[in-house]
Amino acid sequence: MDIKIKIIDREGVLHEIDAPTDMNMNLMEVVRSYELAPEGTIGICGGMAMCASCQCYIESNHELPEKSDDEEAMLAEAFNVEENSRLGCQLHITEDMAGLEVVLAPEES
Repeated sequence: MDIKIKIIDREGVLHEIDAPTDMNMNLMEVVRSYELAPEGTIGICGGMAMCASCQCYIESNHELPEKSDDEEAMLAEAFNVEENSRLGCQLHITEDMAGLEVVLAPEES
């Protein structure tokens, strides 16, 4: 089953996309599959919570899984971190996320 989520890319453009809940994809992989960020600028570590290239801001009021220690540690070192920052690679797409709204964090330079 697909759910609708809204992603605002780094240019400020809103994309309403269908994200599959049955493929065990995470938010970072969805962003990559829709090419919402240039190749090589997101998911650089391959989804291991070892870089913050997939950092995003959760704009909607969804109950999301708690941050893992790895995610907390990475966000502690990342730039542009806000209260609502999460690593996209750590958020697996589930039906509970229908209507999720996220903003991709600026690219770290």
